[in-house]
Amino acid sequence: MKLDSKLAVNQPAQLFELDAVRFAIGDRTLLSPLTLELPAGKVVGLIGHNGSGKSTLLKLLARQMPATGGDLRFGGRPIGEWGGRAFARKVGYLPQQPPTAAGMLVRELVSLGRYPWHGALGRFGLHDRDKVAEAMALTDVTPFAERFVDSLSGGERQRVWLAMLVAQDAEWLLLDEPIAALDLAHQIEVLALVRQLSRQAGLGVVIVLHDVNMAACFCDEIIALHSGRLVARGTADQVVRPDVLRAIYGIDVGVMPHPEGGRPLAFV
Repeated sequence: MKLDSKLAVNQPAQLFELDAVRFAIGDRTLLSPLTLELPAGKVVGLIGHNGSGKSTLLKLLARQMPATGGDLRFGGRPIGEWGGRAFARKVGYLPQQPPTAAGMLVRELVSLGRYPWHGALGRFGLHDRDKVAEAMALTDVTPFAERFVDSLSGGERQRVWLAMLVAQDAEWLLLDEPIAALDLAHQIEVLALVRQLSRQAGLGVVIVLHDVNMAACFCDEIIALHSGRLVARGTADQVVRPDVLRAIYGIDVGVMPHPEGGRPLAFV
């Protein structure tokens, strides 16, 4: 699959900046004060044990819930100051459990990605149709266009949801465990697609993953959380090391170079 150059982003993607950002429910802290900047045009993997704060961080970035402390900015502005449609034109979010699409055709679901550009009452024009067709071609779901979404396999459905985000024409994709229910072949297919979209269209991607080897293979940078705290950040070579993995997961993990390319490969 080759991406069309028409998808290329003309302006540099705007940055997420976090300054002592935290999130708590009552006296339970889910994310401790976190200060970092997320680079534009890169694939950033969030790893850590269950309950480490990965999905919480992603939801804060996606404005699914407000931080309870600190300063979270996007494009140099407090994230809460962005209007809903203006923010959706910049950032696409795929939750861990996407909403049901029962009775909806693939083409209809992908078309929802154009909502931020014309609104509920706006006219769906030729440009919108072109964007939908392009998104379906880029994600290889055009053959499914007239099929019902719920008739597809798990991997096919994930590609359709990604197509909807591509049609949204956003600069960032925030993906919460998009490969959790997929077999190995479909995991690789989805992550390869995400990386290709980032490389050739200049998209920033933040993706929650459980498999550290998948993160090492497909992410430019890895951020590791433990109990709501940042414990490591860097490239695969910097993070996928026995001492760092023990700090992340609390168990002894071996690391060896992959026989092809030499990237670090973790094993138990």
